Amino acid sequence: MKSKVFLASLGFFYMSMVGGCSQPATDVSYQLETDRPCQTMTYFGASDAWSMQFIGLWPEEKQNQIADWLFSAENDANGQPKGIGLSLWRFNVGAGSAEQGDDSQIASPWMRAECFLQPDGTYNWSKQQGQRNFLKLAKERGVDKFLAFLNSPPVYYTQNGLATNTGRGGTANLKPDCYEKYVRFLADVVQGVEQHDGIKFNYICPFNEPDGHWNWVGPKQEGCPATNREIARTVRLLSREFVNRNIDTQILVSESSDYRCMFRTHETDWQRGYQIQAFFCPDSVDTYLGDTPNVPRLMLGHSYWTTTPLSELRNIRSQLRDTLDKHDVDFWQTETCIMGNDEEIGGGNGFDRTMKTALYVARIIHHDIVYAGAKSWQWWRAIGGDYKDGLIREYTTDDNFLDGRVEDSKLMWALGNYSRFIRPGAVRLSVSAFDQTNTFIPDGDTDQQGLMCSAYKNVDGTYVIVVINYANEEKEFSIHKEKVGNAQWQVYRTSDKEGENLLPVGKVKSGKTVHIPARSIITLQSN
Repeated sequence: MKSKVFLASLGFFYMSMVGGCSQPATDVSYQLETDRPCQTMTYFGASDAWSMQFIGLWPEEKQNQIADWLFSAENDANGQPKGIGLSLWRFNVGAGSAEQGDDSQIASPWMRAECFLQPDGTYNWSKQQGQRNFLKLAKERGVDKFLAFLNSPPVYYTQNGLATNTGRGGTANLKPDCYEKYVRFLADVVQGVEQHDGIKFNYICPFNEPDGHWNWVGPKQEGCPATNREIARTVRLLSREFVNRNIDTQILVSESSDYRCMFRTHETDWQRGYQIQAFFCPDSVDTYLGDTPNVPRLMLGHSYWTTTPLSELRNIRSQLRDTLDKHDVDFWQTETCIMGNDEEIGGGNGFDRTMKTALYVARIIHHDIVYAGAKSWQWWRAIGGDYKDGLIREYTTDDNFLDGRVEDSKLMWALGNYSRFIRPGAVRLSVSAFDQTNTFIPDGDTDQQGLMCSAYKNVDGTYVIVVINYANEEKEFSIHKEKVGNAQWQVYRTSDKEGENLLPVGKVKSGKTVHIPARSIITLQSN
């Protein structure tokens, strides 16, 4: 029955696209500017925090289903992707709040994390086992890039003896005599995980949201602020440690909590603002990292709080890009989810399986890539609870959190419209748009309430186009033949219809009309 329904919908879609020989002008036509390359894309990813510490210990068949959804790049018998093909996996290196239990002052066990380091200075490589299981599951499905990040130094090194910043200000929660101990710990973790699990951390970031003005004032989760000078000091010491040990892992800075802190100050002071200039302008003598071994000219930031109003969604990213370009620095968006200011979709409370959240996030992805020039885009939690922070929703059925059930979301599959088809090394291409009279439309690739289009060329020569229809009505478009020739495109669609999760819905040739239903996302991949 399933195959008959699939074939019927495919046939209807094909006829609606190609129709007859002559067609009326479409709403918009897109031209891929193959001679105007933009950034080279690297990875799409998500984080294991904090759920995988438990879910990585669930029954194997449930772990495998989750891993297939997140990492698989295979198709089923009907050509439908089994998963979203993430190409990078983020590993949360814990600080030891889990071992402290309630004394950690972090109320929820889900927001605590184990630490490899023990009080006597030795290491226990059986810790973080659930998370390490998912490192292996990711690798088995073709993921070969891993990023380790830390929310806090180990509790043995912090000034307040906690992994959260309770009762402190905006400086690093790190004892003055523990900086070198901290970087040795980081190097030990990189080498230890590779030795024991066969997983190489290609990247490590010692500070997560060091400028976070909201996260470090109370005992909610592991977290540590830091000033630019404290970050620079730590990174230089870590670079020296890596060089001495012949470790080629790249050291990343600095996972800003807000784009505005990257190019100016925002709800903080100069010591935690102007981060691009501080780390990559040679005039910033105390904090310059541009000539530091193992440190790429790359800044990491989080998309939180910069998504509304729609004018700022674009403007903030354009300002960020201008500053990055001025200092010749690349950019990765490494974490976001839905927050209280995302009022258009009701804020972060309550998990949402529908296209409402999926489209909202797809619009953010589009703007981060097209306007901020992000080379990598990473979601926050792969799995969450009753909040809009997980690609997958978990329901635990065991008092120790060691079993339960999960459900996917349109959000996960919406990310898959990018991650499954835009592979590492793909070059983003500029897209021009034209109306029915073939008149050029300025910024026509981005109608924030209608169609948004971005295009890419993979290293294997295939083209990929992602089109978001945010509108409440169907839209039509076509692809110019001029620069891509008479290419044939396989179309995949994600919508609120059951089963339309990267569903292959037919093929179309350049120049022919493509119908994209209201409130849906499609990816076109050239043969």
